[in-house]
Amino acid sequence: MLEHGAAPPAGASDPRPPSSPAGLGTRLMRRKPVERLVSEGGKGDGGELRRSMGMWQLTMISIGATLGTGIFVVLGEAVPDAGPAVILSFVIAGITALFSALSYAELAGSIPVSGSSYSYAYATLGELIAWVCGWCLILEYGVSVAAVAVGWGQYLNELLNGVFGVTIPAALSQPPGDGGIFNLPALVVVLLAMVFLLGGAKESARANTIMVAVKIVALLLFCGVALQGVRSGNYANFMPMGMAGVSAAGATLFFSYIGFDAASTAGEEARNPQRDLPRAIMLSLVIVTALYCLVAAIAVGAMPWQKFEGSEAALAGIMKSVTGQSFWAVLLALGAVVAIASVVLTVLYGQTRILFAMSRDGLVPKVFSKVHAKSGAPRVNTVIVSLFCGVLAAAVPLGQLADATSIGTLFAFALVNVAVIVLRRTRPDMPRSFRTPLSPLFPAIGFLLCLYMMGSLDVVTWVVFGVWMAVGLVVYFGYGLRRSRLATAEK
Repeated sequence: MLEHGAAPPAGASDPRPPSSPAGLGTRLMRRKPVERLVSEGGKGDGGELRRSMGMWQLTMISIGATLGTGIFVVLGEAVPDAGPAVILSFVIAGITALFSALSYAELAGSIPVSGSSYSYAYATLGELIAWVCGWCLILEYGVSVAAVAVGWGQYLNELLNGVFGVTIPAALSQPPGDGGIFNLPALVVVLLAMVFLLGGAKESARANTIMVAVKIVALLLFCGVALQGVRSGNYANFMPMGMAGVSAAGATLFFSYIGFDAASTAGEEARNPQRDLPRAIMLSLVIVTALYCLVAAIAVGAMPWQKFEGSEAALAGIMKSVTGQSFWAVLLALGAVVAIASVVLTVLYGQTRILFAMSRDGLVPKVFSKVHAKSGAPRVNTVIVSLFCGVLAAAVPLGQLADATSIGTLFAFALVNVAVIVLRRTRPDMPRSFRTPLSPLFPAIGFLLCLYMMGSLDVVTWVVFGVWMAVGLVVYFGYGLRRSRLATAEK
């Protein structure tokens, strides 16, 4: 019997007419064999991706994509929802991410390819579900880059004001709807990340490692200085909005935990992905969650939670308030500028690699899988994605972007948890360098937690998500279904 997605033997014919409901259902559920996914690893149109990253670089990519915006920028939006209990929001988001990270670690070690959860779904749940997952990842990564870039301009203004006494006018540093016309800094940071990525994965990973070191030092500096301003009274009325507020803030902050997904997109550029990817995913999640909770606890202790409203550079403001000097705030703003640039770089990297995998499968245009022979990077893909994300960052407010990213992330993570359960049943003897403990219990818990967090998001976010999914299905049935490489192999 042929495995789903496999081509029939030469001369064989499919007795079912392709236009019949049964034929359509089979086409939608065709799966791409794991062995074929792995064998195609690194191969693009005109060249191959280069395996140049070890566990340290993969961990730094994961931390680089995660550590930054959630604490430097989105904290100012989450605290008004949860109050001092935003600490619990980070814990809830971290626990939710942990269960999904365990599933990611197993699949990343078993199917070490660039497509991340899109490829995992293709191997286990069928082409239609894989497309839906990939379409969610496009929302997750593309919008995440834009959302992060929006916050970069806030800290850039803090830095410019502290050093030179000038700021970029609101008309050019805020998106429409937030008092601006065009967010120029957001566009600039995306284009800077694009320049690094065009040089190749090895060069980008080296730059990211330096930036990650800078932002960890900046956050530890904040903790040391802001600790002097902590007042026990700021923790009174710990949960002013109740558990609903904590959950809502946690759902928004989940946006900050997509980094380990970015590490999984480096599967085709890792030297030993089966060994290093699971380790990098788990190590990065532990480091990031610990730092998030520590910084959040000190931040809400050093400044009354009501003052966080509307502040997208809250940590720099706290430093200035505690010390009465602008020097420390300038140092933190410098660290934040570097930190957020690192997030833009690594998340943009993940977006290009997911589109690379989808293009190689024929579900999106071939241009996204073209690899530059000299740099080993998908350059055209990188330019297209960067320009799109840069314009999006310059034109859409941060809050809407962060929530849209959260729902796309949660949906993709939910599918990864399901994929682990399915692959354990369909391929129980397949080699696994990491096994999710207590499967299927832990993947099931991860799936339910993702659904719970999605339910905490507001109606507008769900409407945006529904419209995005509808557009995605139109694109799939109008383009991907017919051009899929599995479909052409069956003809």
